[in-house]
Amino acid sequence: MEEISKKKIKKSKDFVHLHLHTDYSLLESAIQLKPLAKRLNELEMGACAMTDYGNMYGAISFYNTMKAHGIHPIIGYEAYLTFDSRFEKTAHLKSGERPYYHLVLLAKDLEGYHNLAQLASKAFTEGFHHKPRIDIELLSIHAKGLIGLSGGFKGAVWHYLTQDNFVEAVNKAKLFEEILGPGNFYLEVQKHDLEEETKIRKGLVELSQKCEIPLVATNDAHYLNSDDSRAHELLYCIAEGKTVNDSTRTRFKTPQYYVRSAEEMWQLFGHELPDALHKTLEISEMCQLKLPTGNNLTLPQFPIPKESECRTTDEYFELVVMEGFGKRCQSVWNRQIENNTLKYTLADYQARIKIEIETIIKMGFPGYFLIVWEFIRYAKEQEIPVGPGRGSAAGSLVAFCLEITDVDPIQYDLLFERFLNPERISMPDIDIDFCVRGRGEVINHVTEVYGRESVCQIITFGTMASKAAIKDVGRALEMPYAEVE
Repeated sequence: MEEISKKKIKKSKDFVHLHLHTDYSLLESAIQLKPLAKRLNELEMGACAMTDYGNMYGAISFYNTMKAHGIHPIIGYEAYLTFDSRFEKTAHLKSGERPYYHLVLLAKDLEGYHNLAQLASKAFTEGFHHKPRIDIELLSIHAKGLIGLSGGFKGAVWHYLTQDNFVEAVNKAKLFEEILGPGNFYLEVQKHDLEEETKIRKGLVELSQKCEIPLVATNDAHYLNSDDSRAHELLYCIAEGKTVNDSTRTRFKTPQYYVRSAEEMWQLFGHELPDALHKTLEISEMCQLKLPTGNNLTLPQFPIPKESECRTTDEYFELVVMEGFGKRCQSVWNRQIENNTLKYTLADYQARIKIEIETIIKMGFPGYFLIVWEFIRYAKEQEIPVGPGRGSAAGSLVAFCLEITDVDPIQYDLLFERFLNPERISMPDIDIDFCVRGRGEVINHVTEVYGRESVCQIITFGTMASKAAIKDVGRALEMPYAEVE
């Protein structure tokens, strides 16, 4: 842990939030990252975990934001776990068993972070059924470097305690400890003024003593301050398409799901279970994940054709570019002469292409251009419509010669430096539009050429702008449309 965090976590009555949802738990939490960091500093908390529901969308943003504010970040997520097979879409459940349970997982190190990413991804691609689920088999494969918390009342241990099935609660707790390893599993104890929590607390303490699995105190945070609870209820109404007066909507029975201070947590647990509070600091010390910084992207190796005499990617890149240069320049030249629009000489084109090739090789991106060139060529061979190019890539004569774009940058006085600048090294960003009917075929082709592990798709998040938010809130409050307008 960094020095600044060590200075903060030194009080005998300190506390670290290990069960907290950010607004990346989409429409389930209202905690934004920068306000969270500000609030943690106000509370003099030197560390905090993020445990979003079923995803790690905000992991990097959380890590960077907390670091920037001098707070030790703990990356985790709240998994949906089924004791059935994750591939099973039709539930075959025992009596009294739920289709899935919650399990909080925290990364101790980089290996743990990679395992979290594997679990979160495969939960969607292999286990999705109402929720992105993992199963015991998957957890066992990717258990290294992880700390597990039993979860709140939706966790398996709590569930069986509320069912007065102490034996099965013990079995589940021992199973998790066996999978994660001794000292890597904890039983969560919470106080949100709920009857269910009071009912099972004695059994939870007894289970902890019987199995020698320690308790850890958590507060299932969904919003920053206690007076945000009303706004949080509206968020759930919007998510469910219901109104505040709908008896079937999800309700949080108490306004206690906020980022409590250490003093508040010690008032709740200090007399009864002080060790459960100290355990939050121990777990924080155990979680020492350090994510690599800078440009860590490793491109797959472009396969140079065997019939080519080129030995390196750089040589093949230059060969392909110059072949394209000859074809493009001749056609451009002929068209300009026909239209009497000749603005630049062949020497101008030759000087520009030389500069661009040297810059791209110097920056280490020939492989990137070849990869893009190859799958665009494949799409055109399969008669899949491809866009003419847009954005700053249209300023590259190399992209034009490779037929990645169809805009002559010299003819339109477009700057290559807006696309690639050796003084500010960053990955090239070439925006390409494929027809929706052939897009999947192109993705499959790239997967076959470079391997499944080298190909992924990215997600974008839609946010509620002011106007849309006001309308949604008005609808949830059952306000007349005209009044909302």
